[in-house]
Amino acid sequence: MTSTQRFQHGGARALLALLWLLHWLPLPLLAALGQGLGALLFRLARSRRRVALRNLELCFPEKSAAEREAIAREHFGWLARSLLERGVLSYSSRARLRRLTRFKGDVKLAERGGQPVMWLTPHFVGLEWVGPLLMTEQTCPGISIYQRQSNPVFDTALRRMRSRFGTTELISRHDGVRQVVRRVRQGWLFMNLPDMDFGRRDSEFVPFFGVPACTLLAPSRMAASLKMQVQPIIVTMLPGGQGYEIEACEPLADYPSEDAVADATRFHVWLEARIRANPAQYLWVHKRFKTRPEGEPALYGRR
Repeated sequence: MTSTQRFQHGGARALLALLWLLHWLPLPLLAALGQGLGALLFRLARSRRRVALRNLELCFPEKSAAEREAIAREHFGWLARSLLERGVLSYSSRARLRRLTRFKGDVKLAERGGQPVMWLTPHFVGLEWVGPLLMTEQTCPGISIYQRQSNPVFDTALRRMRSRFGTTELISRHDGVRQVVRRVRQGWLFMNLPDMDFGRRDSEFVPFFGVPACTLLAPSRMAASLKMQVQPIIVTMLPGGQGYEIEACEPLADYPSEDAVADATRFHVWLEARIRANPAQYLWVHKRFKTRPEGEPALYGRR
């Protein structure tokens, strides 16, 4: 191991130790710290601030610049909270976590059998809570794909956090989906994150807030081939450190169909309505429109 790697691993362990210390705080106090950190990040994290403001400009052209900046400032507060509160998710007891979580909707759809279930979990800032907390309510096993972290200390911590409860298997995105398909056929539920830009492979440009967005078609195609019910899951961080609400929504009607692009469009329309109801909690710091159709200019140049 090089000296640089030792430094990086030591820094990761120090950060995890800080999260462990913070998890002992009452959630309202931790939430207040997160809001303060968010205000600081909005000033200091210039590149991410530019991405968030650009996304909001593209998605909410009807709003004024001041309105969009207000959403971005609030977003950074929620985002910082979600980062600090990962210590709570990683180290708190099951009992404490369930006290902090409100479940809404049919969280046991997958328990009733009949059809395998795919959870579609879009990127709201409290996303990390969805898998572990929903798995406290399941007896059937679940599987998800995750992005392997370059720092092995963080990677181990992330895997541990996401698989704390129930029988949960995590598959690296680099390993493909064969294991996912095998598990679904064995009756496992599948948690799928459908709303990020992973490049052109197996994707099409589908309107998202009226802007062509490079969108994976795999959720629809997998659901169709495996005859899955598709249930969206929405997480909302509650104000003042009250906890989290995890909503298991009604399965999408007429999804999947024979047209994967139409399915992706239908899901985007549904998701847009949910984002408009709570815009500050969607993950605006992700470059959702990074990949562009041939001949179109980049949307994230320096401004």
